[in-house]
Amino acid sequence: MMMDNGVITNNYDGYPDGYMEQEEEWEREGLLDPAWEKQQKKTFTAWCNSHLRKAGTGIENIDEDFRNGLKLMLLLEVISGETLPKPDRGKMRFHKIANVNKALDFIASKGVKLVSIGAEEIVDGNLKMTLGMIWTIILRFAIQDISVEEMTAKEGLLLWCQRKTAPYKNVNVQNFHLSFKDGLAFCALIHRHRPDLIDYSKLSKDNPLENLNTAFDVAEKYLDIPRMLDPDDLINTPKPDERAIMTYVSCYYHAFQGAQQNTAMPDERAVMTYISSYYHCFSGAQKAETAANRICKVLKVNQENERLMEEYERLASDLLEWIRRTMPWLNSRQTDNSLAGCQKKLEDYRTYRRKHKPPRVEQKAKLETNFNTLQTKLRLSNRPAYMPTEGKMVSDIAGAWKGLEIAEKAFEEWLLSEMMRLERLEYLAQKFKHKADIHEDWTRGKEEMLQSQDFRQCKLNEIKALKKKHEAFESDLAAHQDRVEQIAAIAQELNTLEYHDVASVNARCQRICSQWDRLGALTQRRRHALDDAERVLEQIDLLHLEFAKRAAPFNNWLDGTREDLVDMFIVHTIEEISGLMDAHARFKATLGEADKEYQAIVNLVHQVESIVKQHQIPGGLENPYTTLTAHELNRKWSDVRQLVPQRDGTLAAELRKQQNNENLRRQFAEKANAVGPWIERQMDAVTAIGMGLQGSLEDQLHRLKEYEAGVYAYKPHIEELERIHQAVQEGMIFENRYSQYTMETLRVGWEQLLTSINRTINEVENQILTRDSKGITQEQLTEFRASFNHFDKNRTGRLAPEELKSCLVSVGYSIGKDRQGELDFQRILAVVDPNNTGYVSFDAFLDFMTRESTDTDTAEQVIDSFRILAGDKPYITAEELRRELPPDQAEYCVARMPPYRGGNAPPGALDYMAFSTALYGETDL
Repeated sequence: MMMDNGVITNNYDGYPDGYMEQEEEWEREGLLDPAWEKQQKKTFTAWCNSHLRKAGTGIENIDEDFRNGLKLMLLLEVISGETLPKPDRGKMRFHKIANVNKALDFIASKGVKLVSIGAEEIVDGNLKMTLGMIWTIILRFAIQDISVEEMTAKEGLLLWCQRKTAPYKNVNVQNFHLSFKDGLAFCALIHRHRPDLIDYSKLSKDNPLENLNTAFDVAEKYLDIPRMLDPDDLINTPKPDERAIMTYVSCYYHAFQGAQQNTAMPDERAVMTYISSYYHCFSGAQKAETAANRICKVLKVNQENERLMEEYERLASDLLEWIRRTMPWLNSRQTDNSLAGCQKKLEDYRTYRRKHKPPRVEQKAKLETNFNTLQTKLRLSNRPAYMPTEGKMVSDIAGAWKGLEIAEKAFEEWLLSEMMRLERLEYLAQKFKHKADIHEDWTRGKEEMLQSQDFRQCKLNEIKALKKKHEAFESDLAAHQDRVEQIAAIAQELNTLEYHDVASVNARCQRICSQWDRLGALTQRRRHALDDAERVLEQIDLLHLEFAKRAAPFNNWLDGTREDLVDMFIVHTIEEISGLMDAHARFKATLGEADKEYQAIVNLVHQVESIVKQHQIPGGLENPYTTLTAHELNRKWSDVRQLVPQRDGTLAAELRKQQNNENLRRQFAEKANAVGPWIERQMDAVTAIGMGLQGSLEDQLHRLKEYEAGVYAYKPHIEELERIHQAVQEGMIFENRYSQYTMETLRVGWEQLLTSINRTINEVENQILTRDSKGITQEQLTEFRASFNHFDKNRTGRLAPEELKSCLVSVGYSIGKDRQGELDFQRILAVVDPNNTGYVSFDAFLDFMTRESTDTDTAEQVIDSFRILAGDKPYITAEELRRELPPDQAEYCVARMPPYRGGNAPPGALDYMAFSTALYGETDL
């Protein structure tokens, strides 16, 4: 290290490889960004004041208050605990430079690598150099000593943040800029060490400003960490300053790690009291009473278990029968091919979802709860596991239920697609009728006209007129060809889509096509006849011909325009109706040219009238080339001008309808986007409680009951969403781009949440029942749960065989690695997994561990009790049972106890040994 004109340089000795080289890169890049410079200035000022206040002073402007070197030297003394050389109190420039050099020399003496930081630049108030110097001090005295797994200070601080925030949702610390921008990482660090200060569950990733202010306020008030960062700067800066955040986070590290290191471990004293109970001999009557009580207890358990088995069989049969009856209806695809019939089916399906299915969902949950309770009671009373009747296993019911849900989804999708198809059919049918009406109105009388022989009695000029008239008709006929093709195309589409009244459509289409063919043939025939007469007819009325030629296409345009203006349409989005409105606007722009054409055609008529009047031509006003008149064109033109504003109104009404549909989409999306994440959060919370290690079982049960009440209280939101969804379907809205959630996914999520809560409550209640009946302590239960969760890596709530073996070994259970050890483990598996499912639940694991450490009733104990009642005889009589036991349990024994087969027994003697072993599954009784 050497010093040149107040500038300290060195070779970065003593630092981890690459660390300070990286800091040099930060020097070149970070200080060039005005936003970062602003953040650093605020953060470094707050950091310096957090130490200077210990000396009763502080700074306001970091680039001004360190210029004379006095507060800089004081800062170094406070954070190092050492005394620096006496400062120069003079106000001359060289005094200030001397003080700054003393500070820089002290920093260098600590092995700090200063890169081209000159005392003169600090004295001159160079902000960039001042910030660089303070950052170097922060690295040396606040960050360098952070050590995690032999990493560099920065990497160690980052790893510490990652480990502390790993369990928190929406927190993924990968760096010291973007990872802290939303404030959740700061809140997670505080909550991890002081959960009493922040309710993390109420925080949202979508509220970064609130998150940042919460963390900064709590840290300042309770942790004595000043606000070094500005929330608005962090949010509005694309990439926040890394140094500023590292400085602030290092304060968290020292606050929490220092607190942990200064906390003494409390002394642990275990006090164990062993109470020895000695039993005294009782009289014969006292022994009989004890034996009777034991038998009553065993028989009462057996009776209750049989009642639960019968109830399970009844509920399972009823639910499966309901599913069997419902499936044919859901799988049916029969309709009357009408829109009204399809809408009736949709309403029936809604009634089924609202009224018929909810009770069955509750029945299914009750069935699973009863089954789990029964199995737990059987294990606790040392009875064999219950195997339902074939086809009524919980897995069978779950499979049938899954098939029902699949059928529901398919049925609803089919109904909606069928409604779209039928709506399209109704539209096409109306369009077919409209076009057919117009065409038949046009063709009326045309065949008679073409078959007329009127030209044979006409004069020369009349013949020529008839020929021209026929030419105009041919032009008109050609113009109508497109309409006939449209009618045929619509009829074909109605056939393809299986329209219910397709027979009448086909008949009408056939009549139109046949008539069209006849018109074509008759037109050709008449033309040939007029051509024969043309040889002697030469006079032409150019004005009549011009009128016919221009009036015919204009008339067709008028007909087509009127047809288009009253044409029906179907749209489903604002974009589609906007497209129609744009097309209509373009059409209106052409009305000016159409008006010019109309005026030109009318002017032809006026010219004819003028010529006829001038030359007194008999019959001259009759146009021999066309049946169109100016009056008819005027009427149609007036119709068009009236239909245009009507069309404007129709399109505007449809636009309002689509806007209303858009509002419905937004209402549904707004509600669904709130309900969906809420359900997911509740599922996560219930799953977390189900993993245990969060208070006593009673606390867990209480929290689950609270969640259950909260879920049922939330049901109005689901019902409101159903009402909105019904309005969406009634509005024929088939897509929603504002939400990823559909009503179906939310229904499934809601049902899964209810099932999860009920199942978890049942599991906790069974654990309480096991704990109380076996007499295990809360500490033992917590130890069992901790060991189980440790090996449940995937958090599924169950262990595979190899995971179970490791778990047993961890709690001190000896399992050898030889063949005998494997046989012992297989025996254990047969106990904890009697159905050979391939996994072990916590209830089964807990039952096994408690049976290994507590006493239970056995068949031998029951046999000894019966032997006492029988007076040491190998058999017992009905009279003795009725004398010693309560009536209902005495009759229970008499009905189920087999006859005694041994010798020297009176008639009616009963075999209590076989009966007792049968109670515990040890015989085939």
